[in-house]
Amino acid sequence: MTQAIAPITNTTPQPPNQPETGQIATNSVQPEVLQAIAKAKAKPEIVWESLPKNFILPDDPVESIAQPLLAAALNDSLEIAQLVTPERIVASNMALVVRINQKTIVKAPDWFYVAKVNSTWKNVIRRSYSPHVDGDTPAIAMEFLSEDETGEYSTRPTYPYGKMYFYEQILQIPIYVIFDPEDGRLEIRHLDASGKYILQSLDENGRYFIESIGLYLGTWYGTRLDQSFHWLRWWDNAGNLLLWGSEKLAQERQLLEAEKQRAETEKQRAETEKQRAETEKQRADEAEQEILRLRQLLAEK
Repeated sequence: MTQAIAPITNTTPQPPNQPETGQIATNSVQPEVLQAIAKAKAKPEIVWESLPKNFILPDDPVESIAQPLLAAALNDSLEIAQLVTPERIVASNMALVVRINQKTIVKAPDWFYVAKVNSTWKNVIRRSYSPHVDGDTPAIAMEFLSEDETGEYSTRPTYPYGKMYFYEQILQIPIYVIFDPEDGRLEIRHLDASGKYILQSLDENGRYFIESIGLYLGTWYGTRLDQSFHWLRWWDNAGNLLLWGSEKLAQERQLLEAEKQRAETEKQRAETEKQRAETEKQRADEAEQEILRLRQLLAEK
C-alpha cells in the first residue's frame, strides 16, 4: 500500500517585493521630498507682466571691472555703425521681468539685445524690460564669467531659478552667450526646435554669425581704456571689424594726417613746378636777349 507524501513547503520568510532599479519606493520617501520632486517636474505658471511699481530691484555690485567695460564696448561699436535704433534695445544689467508661480522674478543679464520693442512716452527711462509686454523676447543674452561665478550654467528649475534655465525654459531666448574675458573662452548656445540650448561651433576665425543682428560675434585681445584682456567684438558679413569710437577717431586722425601730408606733398610739388617754370622762363628770356644782341652785332657789320 503506497503512502501519500505531502509536498514540502518552504517556511523561510520571504523579503517584500523590491522596487525595480531606477524606481523610488514611495512608501519610504518623506512626503515633503515627493512634493519637491513633483514641483520641480511641474510646468511653471508663467504670467507676462510689467515690473510692479513697489518692487525693489536688487542692487548687486558687478563681479569685476571687465563686465561693464565689455558691455559698453559691444554697444559702442554698434552705435558707431548706426545699428542702435529707436525700435531696438541694447542693455546691460537691466532687469528682465516675468511672474512665475505667483512670484515676480527678475534676472539681469550682463548684456542683452531686443530687435523690436514698443515705444515709450517721451523722456521715460526704462528701469526694466518685460518680454511680450514691452516688446519682443530678447534675441541675445550674454553673461560674462568672473572668478567666483558659476551661476551662468545653472539649470535649477525651482525658485530662484538658474540663469540658463531661466533664459532657456522661461524666456526662451534664441541665443545665449557665455564669455570668459580672462582666457577668451566663448560659448554660444542656440535654442533648437525642441526648446533646448545646443552649443554651437565657431567658424575658422573663431566667430559665429548671429542672424537676428546680422553680425559675426568673436573675440579679440587688446587694450581699451588701459584695460588689456579678451574682448567680444562684432564683424560684418564682409569680415570687417566694427570699430569702437576711439578706434574710429584714431582712424579719422590717421586719414586726416595722411590727407595733410598729401596736401603738403602736393604743395611742395607745385612749388617745385613753379620754380622750374620760373627757371625755364628766365632761361628763355636770357636766350631771347642773346639772340637780340647777336642780331644787333650782325646789323652793325
